[in-house]
Amino acid sequence: MKIEIIFENEDLIVCIKPVGVSSQLSDKENMITLLKSQLDLSDDPFVVHRLDTAVSGLMVYAKSLQTAKILSSQIQDHTFKKEYLCVVHSKPDKDSGRFTDYLFKDSKKNKSFVVNKLRKGVKEAVLDYEVVASKEYNGETLSLIKVDLLTGRTHQIRVQFSSRRMPLYGDGKYGGKDNCNIALYSSKIEFEDKDKNHHVFSSSPTAFPFDIFKKRTRFIL
Repeated sequence: MKIEIIFENEDLIVCIKPVGVSSQLSDKENMITLLKSQLDLSDDPFVVHRLDTAVSGLMVYAKSLQTAKILSSQIQDHTFKKEYLCVVHSKPDKDSGRFTDYLFKDSKKNKSFVVNKLRKGVKEAVLDYEVVASKEYNGETLSLIKVDLLTGRTHQIRVQFSSRRMPLYGDGKYGGKDNCNIALYSSKIEFEDKDKNHHVFSSSPTAFPFDIFKKRTRFIL
């Protein structure tokens, strides 16, 4: 499998992770092995952030430990910006807003749950959203939503929308009616490199169900 490379220099790689490929080293098909082979790298690229295996979109990998530390620091202090597009069943009551929840990750089930209060193993999860468009499809309302992820919790976008009865299309694990490719795409990343150069990269999903919104949202898709 050939990975689409958006940008590469001596410090980092920006690329599109396909659906079904692990974002970190594993015994299955993964981005580390694929990038190392395709780009003929002498060492494994460093993982800075992650996407679920069933999710696709923009990712950045560091070529050095120094760059990895710089980018990881930006993620910790929330200056590394991550924006997503998703398609959900139904529509939020408001066209834009913020979701704030406490999430507990059950490692045995590899699933996160919204809980009422902070306790051991519980972390706060925050995201901002904006409804880009809504459309009737096969007798139900689907909404294309832009998400600004303010924290990076396991399955965060999936569980926060699902807990509000708006599961992502294709996400059977969190209540979606279909169990196929999850309609979640990493569409924009923004960060600084070691020389303080500011980088912004964006990409648009073209696969179903994103394509059903294409005519209405040409400025994005």
